[in-house]
This record gives sequence, C-alpha cells and structure tokens, in this order.
Amino acid sequence: MTLGAPLAEDVPPFLIALGLIIGLIAICEVLKKGLGVEAKVTRKIVHIGTGVFVFFAPYFFKSNFYPALIPILFIPFNLLAVRFGWLQSLHGIEARNESTLNYGTVYFPIAFLVLTVLCWGDHVWIMQTAMLVLGLADSAAAIVGENLKHPHQYKFSTVKSLEGSLTMFVVSFVTIYLCFLYFMPSVPKLQVLDGAMVLGFAIALALIATAVEALLSGGADNLFVPLAIAYPLGIMQIQGIETVQNVVLGVAISGVVARASLSLKFLSASGATATFLLASNIFSMGGIVWTVPIMTFFVLSSILSKIGKAQKKKYDLIFEKGSQRDMGQVFANGGIGWLLMIWYSFVTDSTLRDLIYIGYLGTIAAVQADTWATEIGTIVRNPKPISIVNFKPVPAGTSGGITFIGTMGGFIGACVICASAWLSNWDKMAELGVWNSFALIGGSGLLASLVDSFLGATLQAQYYDPIRQKITERTHSLKEDGTLIENELQKGYRWMDNDLVNFICGMTGAGMAILLK
Repeated sequence: MTLGAPLAEDVPPFLIALGLIIGLIAICEVLKKGLGVEAKVTRKIVHIGTGVFVFFAPYFFKSNFYPALIPILFIPFNLLAVRFGWLQSLHGIEARNESTLNYGTVYFPIAFLVLTVLCWGDHVWIMQTAMLVLGLADSAAAIVGENLKHPHQYKFSTVKSLEGSLTMFVVSFVTIYLCFLYFMPSVPKLQVLDGAMVLGFAIALALIATAVEALLSGGADNLFVPLAIAYPLGIMQIQGIETVQNVVLGVAISGVVARASLSLKFLSASGATATFLLASNIFSMGGIVWTVPIMTFFVLSSILSKIGKAQKKKYDLIFEKGSQRDMGQVFANGGIGWLLMIWYSFVTDSTLRDLIYIGYLGTIAAVQADTWATEIGTIVRNPKPISIVNFKPVPAGTSGGITFIGTMGGFIGACVICASAWLSNWDKMAELGVWNSFALIGGSGLLASLVDSFLGATLQAQYYDPIRQKITERTHSLKEDGTLIENELQKGYRWMDNDLVNFICGMTGAGMAILLK
C-alpha cells in the first residue's frame, strides 16, 4: 500500500480530527496545571483517546493521505516537546532529565503513520486492531502497575510489575479477540477460522504484545507493540489459515523453550523473554528448516558455555557478561537472523527466498563460530592467545586474542550449523553440493568470527578495573563492601560494546554467505 491522493471531501474530517486531538491535549494541560492532576494520569487519557481515535479514523476518511498527515505533523512537534519539556500533561517535569527521556509520544504517531501507509484499504482492520491494543492495553498496564501499593516488580531495561504485565495480557487478549469477532464479517481470511483458532490466535498475539511491552523502555513499546501485532496479521492476509496455525504452535513451542532455558540457567529472565519473541517468529514463519539451525546454535552453545565452568571462572570479571544470556546477547546473536526471517516471510520469489535462507545460515554460523571459539579457547589450560592485530602474545581473556584451537573450534561450530541445515533442508542444500555448502557456510562463519575478534581488539571498549588491576570489558566493578565504581576507559569506544560487536559479526556472516553464494 502507498500514500493515497488528497481528497477534498477528507479536509473537513481532517480539521475536526486535528481539533479534537489538540483539544484533548489542551484539556489535559488544564487538568495538570490547573487541578494538579498527575502527568501519568493525563498522559494515559491522551494515550487512550488517540488509540480510540485511530480505530475510528478509517470510517471518516476515504483516502489515507490526511490520516497520515496527522502523525506527520505531530512527530516533529512531539520530539521537540520531549526535548524541551513542553506539554507537562504528556511528558512531565522529568522529561527535562536526559536520563529519563521518554519518546513514547513520538513513537505512537510513527506507528500510526507506518500502519496507515501499509494497511489502508482492505487491510485497514489490521491497523485498527494493532493501534487499539496499544491505546487500551498499554495504558491499562501502566495504570495498574503505577497505582498498586506493593506490586511484584521485575526489571529488564526498566522496572515493570507482574500485575501490570498480567493486565497487559488480559486487555490485549480481550481487545484482539473482540476485534476478530467485529471484523470477521468483512475479512474473508478471518471467516475461515473456527472458534478455537480465533481464541488461540488472540492468546498468542496477546502473549507477544505482553513480552514486547515488558522488554522495551523509553516509550519504544508504543512503536513495537502495534508492529508486533500487525506483522502476523499481515502475513495471515497473504498466506491464510496456515499462518494462524503456525503462529499458535510457534508461540507454544517457544514458550516451552524459553521457560526450560530459564530453569536450566541458560538464559536470564530478560533473555528468556527475548528468546520467546525471536523463537516465536522463526518457529512460526520459517518452519523446521529455519528452526533446526538456530536451535542447534542455542542448545549446543548453551551447553558448551556450562562446560569447564571452573576453568572459565577466572575470566568472569574480564568478560562483559556471564554464561547466562540476557536480552542484549539474544538480540546480538539472533537479531540479524530475525530480520532476515521477517524479510523472508514477505518474499514470494523462490530465488530470493533461497538467497535469504543462505544469509540466515551464514549469520547463525557466524555467531556459533564466535561463541565456540571463545568457549573452547577459554576451556583450554594455558591457551597462550595472540592478538589478531599484531600476532603478539596477550593475556588470556583479552578482547581480540585468538588461539589455534579456539579458531578451529569456531570453524567446526560453523560447519555444525551447515550440517544441521542438511538435516532439515536436504533438497535445498543438495543444490549447493556438500563441499560447496560447507565451504560457504563454514567459511563465512569463520571469517565473521575473525572480524569479531578484530573489532574486539581495535574498537570495542576496554576498561581498567582499579580494584583487581586488570583490563576488563565491564564498565563498572564491585567492591567487597558492595560499592559500585566506574572503570576507566582504556581503549576503544564506549558505544562499541560486546553486544554490538556480536551483532556486526552476525551481519558479516550473513553478508559473506550471500555475496559468496
């Protein structure tokens, strides 16, 4: 879908809608400044009001030009409002504090704009459903979480409450389910679903929305919650009932995998939630041929990280993170594969789909090679690593340090990913041939892991720990009395942390596999 032409008949509804939104904000400003109503209350009034407005907007406009113009006008204004502390009813006094800036009022119209452009016409019900969930469920979750006296809190990127997340799920489920029933008479793809499938699909989408809201901070959920709901609905419009079955099954399986990984301490709580989202997408949209390689990486690398724990313990204060993967590590290792999966799900050309799949194997091989090289290199006693930059000896655990056995272990790990692809997608891999496929996937993974090491030695931030008098990847160190102190940057750039290096490694693996194919 594209942006339609401006129609004269849409001008009056546009002016009325613009006036209503401005009027709602003005009323909330009066409530905030005149009556002392807290910003968290007035903000939710606007949030709910605009969510309801978006739901009804398609009934008053013939073209999507003016509905799209509304967020185009508000995006830059809201950005300035956040930066300069305007509109206290929306942003609160804390908006002037750089560390607590919340761009939710910017992300909300961006989501509206994207979905209005993509979904107008036969698919507009997707935009209506996704934005209504954001308007109602996200607001309800915040209201419950912020007003309980003794909530059961947890922290990923920000502090959330179990009660708020439960509210997010319940309101999301009810909203999605009722939207399905409401739109069913006019949407043929919904009409073929029986009652159980409608119920299961609504539950699956509500779980996805809840996980997204739990992980994100800074108002980013205002963008990604509606997109996370709209995406599987859009694929359903393209592929039909099969998508619904796959999403329900994928969410169920990924939930079991994430919960088991948390119990086995392969993942932290945030890592398990991120894995649930990533796996739900790949399991449901990619099927077994996409699932087997990433599960091979996840299971084998997680087991390997637990082997030789005593030997590797001496490196715990050097490496930025431990063996339990958090959400940053999950996105760093699987993010490129996730993006390729989303691209793949919209593509119909078989040649391009095959190329995307090769890129996917390349990125999984890359992160597997990097993980195996590190794990095997640190398990070995007296590994004697050398710098990848000048080939001089460096202390074990140094970023950019490589060993022969670790490098060979990384290559074997990349080849294992290729072998897993042969097990799950024999026909396509046979088109490449045995030697060509292992050379392509194994070589791409190995080269990408060496790029990872080079970045670790040159650009990745490395700090001096004054307590233990060692170079470390950690930004802070903990004294014995529990005091947290900031470590001094010795080389590299603060923004280039281990997660970003891993992400670039995965990107390199995908790029090499596609270019060399």
